[in-house]
Amino acid sequence: MTVLRALLVCLVTLLASFCSMPTAKADDLKSLINALAEGSLKDREVTVEALLETGDDKVVPVLTYLAEGDLYFLKADQQVFLAKKSGKNFNLTDPVSGEITKDISKRQISKIRVNNNLRRQIRDGLSLFALNSADPAKRLEAAATLFRAQDASALPAIKARLAKEQDPQVIAYLKEARSGLILGSDAAEEEKLSAIEILRQKGGRQALALLSSTIETSEGAVKDAAERAVVAIERVLAFWNGIQNIWYGLSLGSVLLLASIGLAITFGVMGVINMAHGEMVMIGAYTTFTVQQAVHSFAPGLFDYSLLFAIPIAFLVAGAIGFVLERGIIRFLYGRPLETLLATWGVSLILQQAVRTIFGPTNQEVSNPSWMSGAVELAGLSLTWNRIWIFFFALAMFGLLFALLKRTPMGLQMRAVTQNRNMASSLGVRTPWVDAFTFALGSGIAGIAGVALSQIGNVSPNLGQSYIIDSFMVVVFGGVGNLWGTLIGALTLGVANKFLEPFAGAVLGKILVLVFIILFIQKRPRGLFALKGRAVEQ
Repeated sequence: MTVLRALLVCLVTLLASFCSMPTAKADDLKSLINALAEGSLKDREVTVEALLETGDDKVVPVLTYLAEGDLYFLKADQQVFLAKKSGKNFNLTDPVSGEITKDISKRQISKIRVNNNLRRQIRDGLSLFALNSADPAKRLEAAATLFRAQDASALPAIKARLAKEQDPQVIAYLKEARSGLILGSDAAEEEKLSAIEILRQKGGRQALALLSSTIETSEGAVKDAAERAVVAIERVLAFWNGIQNIWYGLSLGSVLLLASIGLAITFGVMGVINMAHGEMVMIGAYTTFTVQQAVHSFAPGLFDYSLLFAIPIAFLVAGAIGFVLERGIIRFLYGRPLETLLATWGVSLILQQAVRTIFGPTNQEVSNPSWMSGAVELAGLSLTWNRIWIFFFALAMFGLLFALLKRTPMGLQMRAVTQNRNMASSLGVRTPWVDAFTFALGSGIAGIAGVALSQIGNVSPNLGQSYIIDSFMVVVFGGVGNLWGTLIGALTLGVANKFLEPFAGAVLGKILVLVFIILFIQKRPRGLFALKGRAVEQ
């Protein structure tokens, strides 16, 4: 019996000890976290290092909040909490238990101060911390961060992780991070040559910077290998820079196409120099802003579709304004281009001031829906989704307008008036109404252009002024009234601008393009694709 009692007491003692271990461990972690509220910034660095050494996943949100300035402690008992603002007060979350305390006033708490050195320590520490995560994606992100940081103190951790890593992609990233650190160390020549080859295969600007630094600090075979690797990387980067400039040019060209395609048919059919065309683009952008605000207020669940709602509404609003403008002003000024120019310029000023009165003079931000946010990495290119969607949207609009002109009775009448107004009128075409609906169509397309432009910049009363001159250049260069000319002209001028900008700057690049167009028009007054048989005399 005595033996059984002794065994029972031991068993109970061990069980109690085992059950109390997590509690003790949690208490130790809580005490360590609370130590962040004490001492100087140097003391805080020591505490952060100790927290990282625990290996506990609960440390990650604590250090993340600390780096972002959202870690607070209660003044009453120095207990540290994760804080989130709720109105004028704060909601506090216990970093260990997860218990939430709501509506704590700012007077009751104090923020734990950090500086850049501490933030850097946390960033690098969390990267090493994440190397041992069970999630391969987190390990991959940590390896990429270590490559960018190039912290020599991380080399032992990288080598240790490489010894047990199984994921091929993570292994490749870890080898790249190790290679960069080896080049800056006193490693053997064979190791450095192997590291240079790994960085040459990786490529990119950071690898180029590391190899360039190696050339300056090395000699012999290492220096020669680094020089060859730099030449190879620069050749690849030059190729991808060219491709990137072409994409940026096509992206700019798609924006110019949207802004000028409506102007092309208006100018082609009516011969009207519409200086208010840019304001139709601006009206489309503000319509998008208004629709998005309405959706956000009344149906927030449909926010991702707000842009789809805005497209037809912007077309109708801008088209209606264009119709009223043509019927109320422009139809009385046909055959008098100078008066038309001055009148439409005056209308543009009125529309700008009206928008300033309604929406205010400051820029308005139109948010991107989720399917237009972010970017896609393609080889050496980084393509943003909003630019990709706008490019294909511009081509789709071009296709729809082309089908309208070629496959509908309205399009047939518009083409007839463009080629010979007097003959079309004598054959029964009601040219005044063709003019009115053509102007409304051109204005509506400009409104749709405003929807697209709202996704790549802020919306302001001066938005249209940024594109009106470029739109006229596209129309004149491509050929007045010719859609194919507008398409090719827009894409050509977009690509030309982007290739000139690195050498001449944005302003001088535009001036050079303008000079080229002036010289080109001297040789081909009707542009790239002139319409045969045009007669716009009134």
